[in-house]
Amino acid sequence: MAGRYVTVSIPSVTRYLTLCEVQVFAEPKPVTNVARAGVASQSSSFSAETTASRAIDGVLGSDYALRQITHTNPDLPAWWRVDLMATYRIASVAVTNRVDAVPERLNGAEIRIGNSLEKNGVVNPRCTTIVTLGSVVTKSFNCGGMSGRYVTVSIPGRPEWLSLGEVQVFALPPDGEF
Repeated sequence: MAGRYVTVSIPSVTRYLTLCEVQVFAEPKPVTNVARAGVASQSSSFSAETTASRAIDGVLGSDYALRQITHTNPDLPAWWRVDLMATYRIASVAVTNRVDAVPERLNGAEIRIGNSLEKNGVVNPRCTTIVTLGSVVTKSFNCGGMSGRYVTVSIPGRPEWLSLGEVQVFALPPDGEF
């Protein structure tokens, strides 16, 4: 059943209705990975095989030799971004790290969400800072319904190569849709 209002009534004019509390429980709207339909870009590409689109191709691989990852040059800042083509309320972002070599490069990276392309999106509100992924290949970060069209992963403060296996953006339907 779907609706916006809940009404509790007694179909009689001679009776009193006394309520101490009313609780309404609903199923949450399903979230979907909206990154796959987006357009990815990054600060630079290390090679023709490590373009930004590798991170939204649906392959959860994390190996450079198998051409499964993005890879920038050591930029300051190195960044990767997906344009979701509409503004979404983002529940979480899952990041698949490179694990065949140098997974620690992602330490300190920030996930930012917003509607600005100023400075390539690295000034948008921060969802989280990736302290370390360790031996974890894919980790999900709760973004609590932040609203934005652009999701940016960047490494601030140091020149660094940025490598990503996959970035999944789980969101509710675009603002205004039900």
